[in-house]
Amino acid sequence: MKDKRPVNLDLSTIKLPLSALTSITHRITGVIMFVGLIFMFWALDVSLSSPEGFETVKTVLQQNFLAKFVLWGLLSALAYHCVAGVKHLIMDLDIGVTLEGGHKMSQAVVAVSVVLVLLAGVWVW
Repeated sequence: MKDKRPVNLDLSTIKLPLSALTSITHRITGVIMFVGLIFMFWALDVSLSSPEGFETVKTVLQQNFLAKFVLWGLLSALAYHCVAGVKHLIMDLDIGVTLEGGHKMSQAVVAVSVVLVLLAGVWVW
C-alpha cells in the first residue's frame, strides 16, 4: 500500500504560527528558570549565611557583568513565563480559544513581555 501523506523532514521550511512559538518559548523559559535556581539558591545561601556573605553577593551582583546578565536573564524568563501563564489561565476560561483570539493573545504576550524585559534590564543595570 502506497502512503500518500506528504513527508517534510526539513524543519527549516516549516513556518510555525505565533501561538506555537509563544507556547514553545513558555516551555523554554520554564527550563531556564529551573536551571537558574542553582544560581539563585547559591546567592540565597551565601547572603543568609552572614553579613559578610550578604556583602559578597551584593558586590558580585553590582560589579560582575556576567552575574548581572544571568540575573537579567532569569528575571526576563520569569516575566515571560508569568505573562504566558496568565494567557493560559485566561484561555482556560474559554476566552480567546479561537484561531484569531489565540493569535491576538500571543501578540499581547509578546508585547507585554518585551516591556517587562526592558524594565528588568533597566532595574538590573
